[in-house]
Amino acid sequence: MFFNYGSYYYIIIALQVYCAVHSYRRGTLGNWIFFIIFLPLLGSLFYIYREVLSNRGSGSSFKRPIVSTMPVINQKVNIKKLEEQLRFADTFANKINLADAYLASGLTDKAIDLYTTSLTGAFAENEHVMMQLMIAYFEQKRYAEVIPLGKKLYKPPQFARSKAHIAYTISLENLGETEQAENEFKAMKGRYSYFEQRYQYGLFLIRAGREKDARQIFTDMLNEESQLGPVERKANRVWFGKAKEELRNIPEAEQTA
Repeated sequence: MFFNYGSYYYIIIALQVYCAVHSYRRGTLGNWIFFIIFLPLLGSLFYIYREVLSNRGSGSSFKRPIVSTMPVINQKVNIKKLEEQLRFADTFANKINLADAYLASGLTDKAIDLYTTSLTGAFAENEHVMMQLMIAYFEQKRYAEVIPLGKKLYKPPQFARSKAHIAYTISLENLGETEQAENEFKAMKGRYSYFEQRYQYGLFLIRAGREKDARQIFTDMLNEESQLGPVERKANRVWFGKAKEELRNIPEAEQTA
């Protein structure tokens, strides 16, 4: 705002507005407002890199908190610290940090309580909270409660690649909407990407008795593995391993059909 960017002025203003709105909807504006306002170009580009682009590389924009990979004792320590922070300052960010840690540690009821009480006022339509709440409901098999949230979130592009979208799709299947569920899986299918989604699509096909189609999904995934860069290959290693395991489990008659 304090520099002369000439003919790029309006582009930079548009970037600032986009970043501010995006950050506000995610409940992180307090952390980013200084960078967005006082470093108009660099701050906005850095925000887009950290908060938008870096969430798309692994085929899913929703990522569990780091505590999900920690030993149990470290998770408990981390949760105690987050609980103390919330008692000290009852802020939206502290609530969601604790709710995310609860969800990652399997304390789903506690996570749901925090998520639902956080969806008020300026944060009533917060995308991160609604996607996390969908995951929590899904883990409790409350499929009917997943669907309305999924319909609210359907348009934002980050939903298409998220774990919440997978939860929405499998919830449709469990509620008997198998045709719509398959359409959702097809919308998440793409070459050299969407590996978790495609793996889940393969499982869906197996549940539907379509092992031959599932085999094709898993085979395509594995054929693409060698064409990926090391970062993408490592990020999706778990899904390639699961695809190999499923291929081994498909009956031989189906594999040669």
